[in-house]
Amino acid sequence: MKDLTTAPTIWRDSEMLECVSIVPEMPNTASFTFRAPSGALFDYDAGQFLTLEIPAPGEPGGVVHRTYTISSSPSRPRSITITAKAQPDSIGTRWMLDNLRPGVRLKAIGPAGLFTNAKSRARKYLFISAGSGITPMMSMTTCMWDEGQELDAVFINCAKRPSEIIFRQRLEQMASRTPGLDLKFVVEEPDPYAPWTGYQGQFNQLMLGLMAPDYLEREVYCCGPEPFMTAVREALAGLGFDMDNYHQESFGAPVETEAEQPALDDVVPDEDSKAEIHFATSDVTAKVAETETVLAAARSVGLNIPSGCTFGVCGTCKVKKTEGEVHMVHNGGISDDDIEAGYILACCSNPIGKVAVEV
Repeated sequence: MKDLTTAPTIWRDSEMLECVSIVPEMPNTASFTFRAPSGALFDYDAGQFLTLEIPAPGEPGGVVHRTYTISSSPSRPRSITITAKAQPDSIGTRWMLDNLRPGVRLKAIGPAGLFTNAKSRARKYLFISAGSGITPMMSMTTCMWDEGQELDAVFINCAKRPSEIIFRQRLEQMASRTPGLDLKFVVEEPDPYAPWTGYQGQFNQLMLGLMAPDYLEREVYCCGPEPFMTAVREALAGLGFDMDNYHQESFGAPVETEAEQPALDDVVPDEDSKAEIHFATSDVTAKVAETETVLAAARSVGLNIPSGCTFGVCGTCKVKKTEGEVHMVHNGGISDDDIEAGYILACCSNPIGKVAVEV
């Protein structure tokens, strides 16, 4: 008979982890579940990460250390799971996909990390992720679900194709049993021969307004590649979101302490800072606040730039910038090639300092 008088011990990283299962999630992506050989339980906050020491023949010391967000929930403490996707240049994750099997033991360091809602007092959440950035969101959502919390979370994940949405079936199963988990998926393109009726394209301000109309009332957690998180921050800031309620975790640089948190150097137009726009073709100059758009500045001096939506969607107000910098948050109305060539959308571009455009 099992002795119920002895409290289980908590796993410490002095003990190696033993792999107990590998579940393929999608091509080059799998969930790896570990247990403590001693039977110890895992104690961590949802959203934290582990650092694994992985064999790497040919590398200095024969090992590499790779950090992975924990995708399982601390509400299920008998095992711990990380979900990893191998990139073309992956070493550690590639080794795990090719070689890790049940019974194999690895050294691990942690858990650690600040990206967690464990101490949050928010009632309403907005989780925004791209690709495998979904893992900490899965951990936090599962934990709230298991603890019987009254969920009020909008869960947005962006992926290349519907077939590449990690945890889609598990999330849909959870959402089918509570009205408080609102799933929104965004894909770049549909799978062949499989119609997609959801959101398609790049995540933007318009999508955000449709997916979570009350986003100003929510606490936001974001995880994904750096360009994706920059776009999310710009979309939120442009809509007047209180960025004190914004939290993010990077693919490449999860941090353990507040001191390691990277400073976000996003350009934010300042109402008290002045800018100067020279409309070169008309030889007219407008002095305006940085929060004024190029389109509004042109109208203020009697110039007409053709425009349509004024939300950065239609592309009607595209003009050539010949000098200076602008802060542009568009919603898909301009291509990367046009931006590279110096074009901007006047309706959603704020001048920073001195700017010249062909108008």
